[in-house]
Amino acid sequence: MDHGAASYRRFLDGDDNGFVEIVRVYNDGLILYLNSFVNNISVADELAEDAFVKLGVKKPRYTGKSSFKTWLYAIGRNVAIDYIRKNAKEKTVPLDDCAEHTEEELLESRYIRQEEKIMLHRAMNNLKPEYRQVLWLVYFEEFSHREVAKIMRKSVHAIESLVSRARQSLRTKLHEEGFEYENL
Repeated sequence: MDHGAASYRRFLDGDDNGFVEIVRVYNDGLILYLNSFVNNISVADELAEDAFVKLGVKKPRYTGKSSFKTWLYAIGRNVAIDYIRKNAKEKTVPLDDCAEHTEEELLESRYIRQEEKIMLHRAMNNLKPEYRQVLWLVYFEEFSHREVAKIMRKSVHAIESLVSRARQSLRTKLHEEGFEYENL
């Protein structure tokens, strides 16, 4: 049984703890997914809040045709698209460009892992937004291609092709930066 669906049903029946559970379980993942749209973690946090407000105030009907998480992420995606349309003329600076990544006393292996993560993050940020989104959903959120298709409103075949092209594009970006990852 889908725990999120049960919590949402409890919320609709008047138990506010159901809504609290939904936010607790899905908030972080939703923020990180929405960050793939806006490339700004603060904005992504606000968009996740907007998605939860929409869920709590408008109380949309959950039909059960997909998992609750898939349905919730689709709501978040719609909120992000509305935000992007509204703010299309504004230019944002990625958080990584503002933050400093220096810690002088790291062990060499820890430092290398951190550098690899930074390279991967930068390479992901240089991909088309659609590529970032599909890679995030498939590899970090572990959605099936069918669930990603529902979230992104595409066919399963289109998602499979998109994942393949996104992986190839990411490989190319990483190779350009001198990063070799054999399992990508």
